[in-house]
Amino acid sequence: MTDLPLHPAIVHVPLGLAFVMPLVATALAWAIWWAKLPRGAFAIVAGLQLVLSVAGFVAIGLGHDDAEKAAAYTPTPAIEAHEEAAETFVWVSVGVLALSVATLFVPRSKAPILAAVVAAGTVAVTALAVDAGRKGGTLVFQYGAGSLARGQHAASPGEPGRPHHG
Repeated sequence: MTDLPLHPAIVHVPLGLAFVMPLVATALAWAIWWAKLPRGAFAIVAGLQLVLSVAGFVAIGLGHDDAEKAAAYTPTPAIEAHEEAAETFVWVSVGVLALSVATLFVPRSKAPILAAVVAAGTVAVTALAVDAGRKGGTLVFQYGAGSLARGQHAASPGEPGRPHHG
């Protein structure tokens, strides 16, 4: 069994889906708009959005555990910026999930419009995923948070990757 943190492994599920969802949602919204598929096909979007949101909450929970370990080596504001960006990403994904489920139940005439709104929402979720991922990458690559699990501290004292007090 490995002692590597689970957060980096799990976080790639919602991030990966965030990049795929605009394509899936746009394609299905187009198909529903032009009556190529029944609106029930949009359940695919709702299902994938559910996986994205649940995996996001799991990643946040695991990230909170890892943040305590990283706090000694990483400035608190950088950790908090990543946490806030991740929480925003996941909560907006929940909003898009709610809209995607609503698409299945609104009057048929409104479904294509709501499906288009969902497709646009998935683009916003992708932008938020990029922001959260970039801030997480800063923790790993600038401050050495990825070295924590291996007990390595490659940087010189006072540089990123070394104990930080403050």
